[in-house]
Amino acid sequence: MRIIPAIDIIEGKCVRLSKGNYNTKKIYNEDPLEVAKSFEDAGLQYLHLVDLDGAKAKHIVNWKVLEKLATKTSLKIDFGGGVKSDQDLRIAFESGANQITGGSIAVKEPILFTSWITAYGADKIILGADALDGKIAVSGWQEGTDQDIEAFISEYVDKGISYVISTDIAKDGMLEGPSFELYDSILKELPDLKLIASGGVSNIDDLVKLKENGLEGAIVGKAIYENRITLKELQKITSP
Repeated sequence: MRIIPAIDIIEGKCVRLSKGNYNTKKIYNEDPLEVAKSFEDAGLQYLHLVDLDGAKAKHIVNWKVLEKLATKTSLKIDFGGGVKSDQDLRIAFESGANQITGGSIAVKEPILFTSWITAYGADKIILGADALDGKIAVSGWQEGTDQDIEAFISEYVDKGISYVISTDIAKDGMLEGPSFELYDSILKELPDLKLIASGGVSNIDDLVKLKENGLEGAIVGKAIYENRITLKELQKITSP
């Protein structure tokens, strides 16, 4: 299972939120590059970078942070937050993103998002399927929908998606454990899906269980910043 540490950006700084609420912002480091280098130095290969300003503004904002991390580390970065147009997508890839995650755009403009899958391929475009009470939520989780998460993912699998990042919003930033039942349910319906867990990871046992349950990857954020999991422990999980 791939371990993917997370960096969320507001005003160029490394922050974390709880349940996507911007009022819960906590700044962990003024320099995201310092954080990214610590991941790289620990032998980690991947990074989940979220432009929270972009998610709110509905267009890419912190592309310079992406560019800096991509040029000054060897981390393979998946980038999300504010990618809402062909121009945003182009800027993100030109700034060094290895993959792009689209969530709100996949809900609100499915024709455009599907065109990205066709143009760039399933290895470059990740579907962001974030849910509250089993229903998809968008716009930085500020807006709910009536779309069932499993049906939503299934529709995009039919359109060629293979990577999906799924966050149970109620778990995000709470350090209370991931949404194991949600992931089990998704993988039961779509066993070949490359499903990446996000939200709620609180300790190394959570990651062991996700690995055993067949997750392709797991995003880890606050548990690292709050010293619940060490980078050395993360290295061990990534090994076969």
